[in-house]
Amino acid sequence: MSEVSDDDFAEILAQTRRFLRTAVVPREQEILDGDRVPDDLREQAKAMGLFGYAIPQQWGGLGLDLIQDVELALEFGYTSLALRSMFGTNNGIAGQVLVGFGTDEQKSRWLGPMAAGDVVASFALTEPGAGSNPAGLTTKAVRDGTDWLISGAKRFITNATVADLFVVFARTRPADAQGAGIAVFLVPADAAGVEVGAKDAKMGQEGAWTADVVFTDVRVPDTALVGGAEDLGYSAALTSLARGRVHIAALAVGAAQRALDESVAYAATATQGGTPIGDFQLVQAMIADQQTGVLAGRALVRDTARRWVSGEDRRIAPSATKLFCTEMAGRVADLAVQIHGGTGYMRGVPVERIYRDVRLLRLYEGTSEIQRLIIGGGLVRAAQRR
Repeated sequence: MSEVSDDDFAEILAQTRRFLRTAVVPREQEILDGDRVPDDLREQAKAMGLFGYAIPQQWGGLGLDLIQDVELALEFGYTSLALRSMFGTNNGIAGQVLVGFGTDEQKSRWLGPMAAGDVVASFALTEPGAGSNPAGLTTKAVRDGTDWLISGAKRFITNATVADLFVVFARTRPADAQGAGIAVFLVPADAAGVEVGAKDAKMGQEGAWTADVVFTDVRVPDTALVGGAEDLGYSAALTSLARGRVHIAALAVGAAQRALDESVAYAATATQGGTPIGDFQLVQAMIADQQTGVLAGRALVRDTARRWVSGEDRRIAPSATKLFCTEMAGRVADLAVQIHGGTGYMRGVPVERIYRDVRLLRLYEGTSEIQRLIIGGGLVRAAQRR
């Protein structure tokens, strides 16, 4: 049950949409050129509560459930994905680990500042040799008296360069019959032994910062162990990632909608031999395929969010939705460049940026290949159990 009524949420959604369309969309080129979201936009997002929209109200957030979350994500996807990336980890994979698995003490220490945007939390799971499958991670946490010593290297960590808190996944023992042996720790960014690398130079999503993080004998107290239990880590990671997949799918649909809108506007006005290219049937066919993908993706995202909130399906549907929507967004963006012709290949044209931005959506929160394994393997194992 959401903490926010439908009427109140309608107002939150309308305000968010207005902010994105009037304040962010006109400054997409500025974000791209500077590889950063301007401070005034960050402050506006903070004031609107966007750094904690999915954090419960008792901890200072807006308390939106996933059904409402995806409606916001459909809007976030419409513009530069860097804007959403600023507060995505607070609401998503990092914040949800704390909301779902943290002790009361951990929640009261961190969630309020996160919801206010005063603390940025980063989700430190991915490693050079362990990406979409957390089972392969090698970062270690070793007991030392009442403390833990954490050592290992993490890669592609979103918001690492501006993080105040790292939610770090580390192996406390080899996997055994009791569990995966993976625990989660809350590590302040200023702890001794934490080293954040240079900002990654990526294909797209300028302004959304990622970097490597190295932990060398980082000492944290036992109170830093999320949930106070070693074996929470793996399930915390999987649960948080599954929820995040639905959010990423909605972002993909938002980006595809923008690519479609740009395509229709261009086709209606650009001419070839004096005729608007939108009058040509092959161009209309491309627009039809874009529209069909967007409509299917939006319906799928909304249905899956409902199933998540009801508890009906928190594994197969999120993976299927992420797989379909992110692949669909790639096709829609590709068609958008095609409809624009040579113009679509030029820097400064929105569909060129979208084409590069959406490519990452098929990789993070689990690659398309991993989603296929989760879906196919999950269905077969369920049939075998029956």
